[in-house]
Amino acid sequence: MNKTKLTDWFAFFAPRYILISLIVGILIRIVLIFHPETTIDWGAVEWIKIFGLGLLNDLAFSAIALIPAFVVYSLLCNCKYNKPQGYIILGLLIAATLYFLLTHDITNEYGSALPRVVNVTFVILTIGFAIRLFFPAVREVWRAVVLWLVMVLYFIFLVTTSIAEVVFWSEFGVRFNFIAVDYLVYTHEVIGNIMESYPMGVIGLAILVIALGICFFLLRGKQLSQCNLSSWKKWLITCALLIASVLVGSKWLHYGYRNLDSKNLFATQLQENGEWDFLEAFASNELNYSQFYEMINEKEASELKLQLCNQNSNGINSIKDSLDMIKKNIVLITVESLSGEFLSRYGSTANITPSLDTLIQKSLVFDNLFAAGNRTVRGLEAITLSLPPCSGESLVKRKSADNFFSVGDIFRDNGYRTLFIYGGNSYFDNMGNFFSKCGYEIFDKKSYDEQQIEFANIWGTSDEDTYRETIKIIDKCWENNENFFAHIMTVSNHRPYTFPEGRIEYEGNMMSRPAAVKYSDWAIGDFIAQSSEKEWFKETVFVIIADHCASSAGKISLPVQRYHIPALIYSPGFIEPQYVTKVCSQVDLMPTLLSLLHVSYDSKFYGQDILSPNFKERAFMATYQDLGYYANDTLTILSPVRRVRQYSIEHIGNWEYVEKECEQMNEKLVKEAQAYYQTANTTK
Repeated sequence: MNKTKLTDWFAFFAPRYILISLIVGILIRIVLIFHPETTIDWGAVEWIKIFGLGLLNDLAFSAIALIPAFVVYSLLCNCKYNKPQGYIILGLLIAATLYFLLTHDITNEYGSALPRVVNVTFVILTIGFAIRLFFPAVREVWRAVVLWLVMVLYFIFLVTTSIAEVVFWSEFGVRFNFIAVDYLVYTHEVIGNIMESYPMGVIGLAILVIALGICFFLLRGKQLSQCNLSSWKKWLITCALLIASVLVGSKWLHYGYRNLDSKNLFATQLQENGEWDFLEAFASNELNYSQFYEMINEKEASELKLQLCNQNSNGINSIKDSLDMIKKNIVLITVESLSGEFLSRYGSTANITPSLDTLIQKSLVFDNLFAAGNRTVRGLEAITLSLPPCSGESLVKRKSADNFFSVGDIFRDNGYRTLFIYGGNSYFDNMGNFFSKCGYEIFDKKSYDEQQIEFANIWGTSDEDTYRETIKIIDKCWENNENFFAHIMTVSNHRPYTFPEGRIEYEGNMMSRPAAVKYSDWAIGDFIAQSSEKEWFKETVFVIIADHCASSAGKISLPVQRYHIPALIYSPGFIEPQYVTKVCSQVDLMPTLLSLLHVSYDSKFYGQDILSPNFKERAFMATYQDLGYYANDTLTILSPVRRVRQYSIEHIGNWEYVEKECEQMNEKLVKEAQAYYQTANTTK
């Protein structure tokens, strides 16, 4: 059968790709609307906005997304093989390939798969260009193969991101954001996590078949031929249209629909384009607070912050205890994704935390303590630095950030060894660099004895391996008469939810969140049991707290219930069991512990002693953009662009909450929120 020659591939491909993108965008919204995580309580206007503005957002992004395709298309002309430019291009490719192969370049920064990908890419580009330069006969076939490949990759990207958006919505209740960007950077962990969690062979094959099927359908009866770039006018017009689409589309995506938010977060998110949200998050991982948030007078903010934190004009709260310090050793365990709702005390009937349920009865327990964020780095930042969350990226991940005042400083000043012990690789999320700057000794998977590791997945060793390593380290400290402050970060309660066999009994899917929670709980119980047989046990205080909840999805951007986490201090014979009902935050945990130990120090912390009669009940909670302040049954949210909202919070029992947007602002609470966050984000 004779095939029609397709002389202008881009003019053929572009409108069809845009049309398919729009259809897929509509289908995704329908799927997400009827997703179990989605709460539908919006009216006709929101429905129009979801599909009307959603269509415009998808149109703008799909036009922008065609830029790479046009660049590739324009580079397929034969002029680049002419002398001398062909030899110049080959020389540059060889130089670049040697640079990446022979030097420790910037792609090695995260220790992930990126260096290998870059090396292989440049080797292929160089060899391929050399073959086409010296053997002209292969250029026509090469051109057809490249255009086919571009089409297939575009549709693989479209199908893959569509599936990923549904999975991401299931976890977080939003379109792509900073979290997706962070995970993409750490390719080794993310790819490994995906491979261990899902049947990627079957899914990948299905995606490839769908992409190839679309391409065959579009190109049926057609044959790709030489690129038609002979008309400079057509080329110039196409470039101008694409540039215009970038300028208009990006402006609309960034500023236009964001001013048309619905009261229901799900409705607002459904209007957006997930791929654009991802690119925007990638480009703006650090938000300039003074540029994006509603500010109050700098002097007023400073004075109010000093008052709220009981600090003098130099930002110091000089804490002088009348009693001598009790030099107990400290083991601080931050447990991955341990929501309060998993524990029996907070309403669970699943019986998946028997060890913690028992420990709670013997501990000082903070019943109304809330996580500062929805990522591990937020929890580590809040507990270690006792600071409210920063806008944009956490301080843990900002390599430029330095001169931290941390809880480790206080313990070192009192003769302690400060240790950070992690089951994974500490380069992840920049944890190793952060804790090193804070003066901690780093013990991670690389320092473990490989022969003694019982189990590991892509995220790191099992919790029991981490606790076993901790006991070895602590034993050495005890033998050397060294006081220790050991901060442990666990990994087992993280997808793919795999752990050693035979540790727990669980009726259901062993590769599930509840099973992983039960294993993490078992590992804590086993660690406490082993520790109780050690000489140092009676001289040690155990602090157990979650880094964040398992999910942060909700009707509003900061659903209070999704930030409620367990926190307890256990030390038989020293800490009396007690349930504390005050509303408090992760930032308050370590100042409270220091008070229990009667430590005198000059505090720069925002956190306060929860047990003090003067403690002001409040909690901080945040995403990467929305900064929340929960006080007096009111949640104040500061958001870009200079947006402030308030919700009245009704506690309906079993640690469940209902949020209702306030018609009138409580300005006192707004100013308190602004004072806390403004000073934390702008003071150097």
